[in-house]
Amino acid sequence: MAARVVDYSPLLTTPTPDEISAYRDQARASGATFANTTPQTIIVIVIGFVVGIAVLVPMVGGILLFVVDGIGSGSPVSIVALLFFVFLIVLFGFVIARVAIAGSGKWGRWLRMDRFARANGFTFSPESPNPGYPGAIFHVGDTRKATEHFRTSEGRFLDFGNYQYSTGSGKNRSTRLWGFMAIELDRKLPHMVLDSKANNGLFGGTNLPATFHKDQILSLEGDFDQYFTLYCPKEYERDALYVFTPDLMALLIDNASPFDVEIVDAWMFVYSATPFPAAQPAVYQRLLRIVETVGAKTLTQTDRYQDDRAAAPFAANIVAPQGTRLKRRVSVGAIILIVVAALIWGWSFFADVLSSFGG
Repeated sequence: MAARVVDYSPLLTTPTPDEISAYRDQARASGATFANTTPQTIIVIVIGFVVGIAVLVPMVGGILLFVVDGIGSGSPVSIVALLFFVFLIVLFGFVIARVAIAGSGKWGRWLRMDRFARANGFTFSPESPNPGYPGAIFHVGDTRKATEHFRTSEGRFLDFGNYQYSTGSGKNRSTRLWGFMAIELDRKLPHMVLDSKANNGLFGGTNLPATFHKDQILSLEGDFDQYFTLYCPKEYERDALYVFTPDLMALLIDNASPFDVEIVDAWMFVYSATPFPAAQPAVYQRLLRIVETVGAKTLTQTDRYQDDRAAAPFAANIVAPQGTRLKRRVSVGAIILIVVAALIWGWSFFADVLSSFGG
């Protein structure tokens, strides 16, 4: 994977308002889903309108009447009421202006990112529903989507940007945000995960949405284990050593130690525990540096890999079933949450029973 010459200047050039409007109009005319007003936005607008009619209008009318009566009677309190009224008007205008600026800022940022993509052989997408990659973060929750991401227009497939999904329901519903990069490999490989120790929780727990049996941990030479925990399927330790040579380990430490790395099927994924800041040249420069070092070395290291356990012709691009996926386990944190939830439910249930007898 050869290093590419990247032009970052489109990210540093501010589009004019007319250019932003033309870009937005073109996106809406094309029927792009990200350009349409979502049902959630419509609901917020309707709620805001109803609140304005039901609360703000009577309140503003009352203040105006009070001010007029106060001025007529010479009451000093009317001055305070008048100042409060002016404050409400200024505050309302400020909120409207911030909403308008935020909207135009989003479209201006997207236009800069689109220009950056076109200048460097990428395709930019503000939003793509359910990318469907085989990585660990892509099969959790619902309303999955990649956001503000770039894909190569030709040649080897590369996709990098942000990703999100939602879990739970009602008051317990939450959205999880990630930064990600997907690099397509030439060969299918055993499932392997490098869990970065830099982004683990307070007690060393993984931040990944999947946990794996610890008997699949493979210790590597040098100080690599200080940066990553390597998981590979049982009986595939030799294959992992074939892939993670000392020079690849050094590149991972130097360039990708803050991130989790997953190899599954014919893909390499890099995960960030927090979203990548959008339209930032330094961020994209770092990600492309990982592609040119870690990605390129992984490709050359695995271009002749074959799984001799697979019941297939010699050199077939197949991994035996026992090597395609790591065995998962339930995390300690999840067990604690389940136990706590069960205790709370049991306490509530018995409290209701006792209160019914007492009544």
